[in-house]
Amino acid sequence: MTKGTSKMPFAIKLLVALQALLGVGAVFGGGALMVDPTGASIGMPSDIMKIPLFSSYFIPGMILLLVFGVVPLLVTSALIKKWEWSWGNKLNVFKELHWSWAFSLYIGFALIIWISVQIYILSSSSPVHLLYTAWGLAIQVLTILPSVSRYYTKP
Repeated sequence: MTKGTSKMPFAIKLLVALQALLGVGAVFGGGALMVDPTGASIGMPSDIMKIPLFSSYFIPGMILLLVFGVVPLLVTSALIKKWEWSWGNKLNVFKELHWSWAFSLYIGFALIIWISVQIYILSSSSPVHLLYTAWGLAIQVLTILPSVSRYYTKP
C-alpha cells in the first residue's frame, strides 16, 4: 500500500464496482453483438445500422467487448491488487500514480466519447445514453477524488 494507506477507501470500492459492472455488461453485450451482428438477439433495431460507417453490429460489438469489457475488467483487477504492467506504465501520463488510476480515468473519458459519437451518428438520444454518460462521469469523479488519488500515489 502507498503512503501508509492500508485500508481501501469507500470511493475506491464504488469505483471498482462501476468498472466491474461496466466490464461484465460490455463483455456480454459486445459478445452478443459479435455472435449475432444483426443485434436481434438483444433487441437492437436493425435499421440503425443502415449507415455507411458499419453494415452490422459486429465491429461496434468488438469495440464494446474489448474497450469497455476487457479493459475495465483488467483495470478492476489492477485497482484492487495494484499489480504492475509495463505497457500500462508506458501509457500512463500520470507517472506519480499507479497506471490503473490513469486507465480508470481514460475509461471514463472513452465511455463519454463513445456515447457522444453514438448520439451524433444516430441524431437522437435515449435514457440509456444519459445513463452511460452519467456512468462515465461518475467514474471520472470517483477517480479524481483526493482519497482515491492518494491511495494510488506511488511511494
